[in-house]
Amino acid sequence: MYSPGAPRLIAHLDMDAFYASVELLRYPELRGLPVVIGGGQRHQPVLQPDGTRRFATLREYTGRGVVTTSTYEARALGVFSAMGTMKAAQLAPDAVLLPVDFDEYRKYSRLFKAAVREVAPCVEDRGIDEIYIDLSDLPGVHEDGGRAIGMRLKQAVKQATGLTCSIGITPNKLLSKLCSELDKPDGLTLLGLGDIPARIWPLAARKVNGIGPKASEKLAGLGLHTVGDIAAADPELLVQHFGAHYGRWLHEASHGRDGRAVVTHSEPVSISRETTFERDLHAVRDRATLSAIFTELCVDLAGDLSRKGYASKTIGIKLRYDDFKSVTRDLTLPAHTLDARTIRRAAGECLKRVDLSRRLRLLGVRAGALARLTDLLAPVATTPQEAPRAREPDRTYGLPLFDLHGSD
Repeated sequence: MYSPGAPRLIAHLDMDAFYASVELLRYPELRGLPVVIGGGQRHQPVLQPDGTRRFATLREYTGRGVVTTSTYEARALGVFSAMGTMKAAQLAPDAVLLPVDFDEYRKYSRLFKAAVREVAPCVEDRGIDEIYIDLSDLPGVHEDGGRAIGMRLKQAVKQATGLTCSIGITPNKLLSKLCSELDKPDGLTLLGLGDIPARIWPLAARKVNGIGPKASEKLAGLGLHTVGDIAAADPELLVQHFGAHYGRWLHEASHGRDGRAVVTHSEPVSISRETTFERDLHAVRDRATLSAIFTELCVDLAGDLSRKGYASKTIGIKLRYDDFKSVTRDLTLPAHTLDARTIRRAAGECLKRVDLSRRLRLLGVRAGALARLTDLLAPVATTPQEAPRAREPDRTYGLPLFDLHGSD
């Protein structure tokens, strides 16, 4: 762990086009081609009689889905994550379309993180494809600014997964996250505080983690387009337009200052499951389909809670309508639970408080107010195997399929 007074050296490791790269391990014949991840199960590759595979293309896609990720070849054609798949099809109609396989991505996520911890154990998990690593106390790490350990980490990830990653190594988390993007893919970027004017200040303001689209637009309105523009701005101007807390943070961040520690453990605020439909669904005309999806989301959420060792006291739902407007509703339970039936019943109560007369494009279920099972006196666990599967249409936990009553 980091010793107070010693110089800090923090790495940010980001897997390169992670989901797409995992798929290329499975389908190596697609290397070098534009590939988009974001299809449904109907877009599974088909094995042909001659032993080759037939892949779906964006040209064949119809629906309302979004791109989960894409290979660098697809990005060169303008296709990026969170883009509507129909729009992506206009830009790259011949790009290969593959279904999302989160079980496989989670497997490779566990593999690369375990490999990193063998080399440097102080790791902060930031998601399925990125981590922070505190290198400060590793022997000899300061002699070359972290270059040797950076190479060891990249080799360990490659050996464990067959995948490449990009790493930024700097004195803090903010700079390291910026630097891990500078030399993608398969990059290793080292940066000291003295390198900030040359390497960081020319970057667009939106590149800084914490400056979103709205803040970026507001900064541009003040004539502040780059990180260097913000660094040169009067701090009082930033406070005047962005408030005391965020204005001061903008000034500090633009100068590469960040005192946050690498946190090796943190409790999740919530756990959720959601799905975007291939086509908009209606609560009446598509009642059976929605019921099956809704129940399966609840069962999967119960399984997530059980696997991660949590129970929830607040169950919520999320709906997104065909006009892209979203609504959420929550219900607080009298006691914590991870039981699929209880989650399904509570989520059903939440449904009574939303408008179900309009078509839906997304449905989600969330578990909040979490507590560890070990902290509860007598948790009742229901594993995914024990819970009835949503695909069994005769099992709906004694509840209405998709309750239309009580909407406001």
